[in-house]
Amino acid sequence: MCKTRVAIIGTGNISHFHTNAYLKNPDVEIVAVCDIDLPKAKAYAEKYGVPAVYADYNEMLAEVKPDAVSVTTWNSAHCQAAIAALKAGANVLCEKPMAINAAEAEQMEKASIETGKLLQIGFVRRFMNDATNAKAFIDSGKAGDIYYAKVSYLRRNGCPGGWFADKSYAGGGPLIDIGVHVMDLARYLAGCPKPVAAYGATYSNIGHNRNSGDKAWTAEDGQFKKDVEDFTSAFVRFDNGFMMQVEASFNLNIKEDDGTVEIFGNKAGIKLGAPDEAYLADGTNIVLDDPKLRSSRDFSDIFTYEINHFIDCVRTGIPCRAPAHDGVMLMKMIDAIYESARTGHEVAIQY
Repeated sequence: MCKTRVAIIGTGNISHFHTNAYLKNPDVEIVAVCDIDLPKAKAYAEKYGVPAVYADYNEMLAEVKPDAVSVTTWNSAHCQAAIAALKAGANVLCEKPMAINAAEAEQMEKASIETGKLLQIGFVRRFMNDATNAKAFIDSGKAGDIYYAKVSYLRRNGCPGGWFADKSYAGGGPLIDIGVHVMDLARYLAGCPKPVAAYGATYSNIGHNRNSGDKAWTAEDGQFKKDVEDFTSAFVRFDNGFMMQVEASFNLNIKEDDGTVEIFGNKAGIKLGAPDEAYLADGTNIVLDDPKLRSSRDFSDIFTYEINHFIDCVRTGIPCRAPAHDGVMLMKMIDAIYESARTGHEVAIQY
């Protein structure tokens, strides 16, 4: 079988993890790279030995005709870039969040169905060892009926800056940027129930005043606004009675950054966040993952697992572990939380 010909759309920070993972896969050939900043794209291509460089992804798709594409642009460009790639006959791995709202996400899923091409969403957290072990533990029935989750992704001083602070590019703040990881993981571990309602609140009490540290709330230039929230707290209710509590922050007055997922069943509770453990009803504990194992948590390794899965899906047709529909469900949750924060009321999720 010939190698899978891959193109990269967007050469920002996250794209390097994709490219490095593709380069490790013997079944992949990176054939083109695209970015609206052409000099940046040329430097990127030279660094990685990519033969073709473009500033327009439509031109790239028409001329290169890749088998697969990674979409690693800012969030507001995900929808159009992914749909263009799908309609050009490419399978797509789109970084999280899937889009900036559920309407765009549904358009992307529709394009995937109509073209018959794979659309995988970059829920890389699903590919960590702790997630794999926790999923196996839950699916075995050892945790019993799953009814509640507490998830958090909290940074004391961690706004990425640039377009991440601009709602028109990012779609929102920490909820849509980093909260998506733990929200998706909890829903995935709980068996992917259907979200039906959300209640949430957003705050911007610290962001514009935090002006020190290596991750201060700054923009590289005057192109980007600073109009996203810096903290969100929310509850999401699901059709089977499952509930999820969510907290996500770019800036919060806490001692240190924290990212944890806790899942509760009537036979055991599970906490992922080093150490990763299951707490059984009889009082015994089980270690689900050894935090000393590099492959368990190293960012590059996790992307390698994700990329290899994507390529396996493209080449063999195995079921995708992070399908487009799960991205749509997550965007519906996020939309409802932001709308609830705006109105001050619980918001029913529409289908």
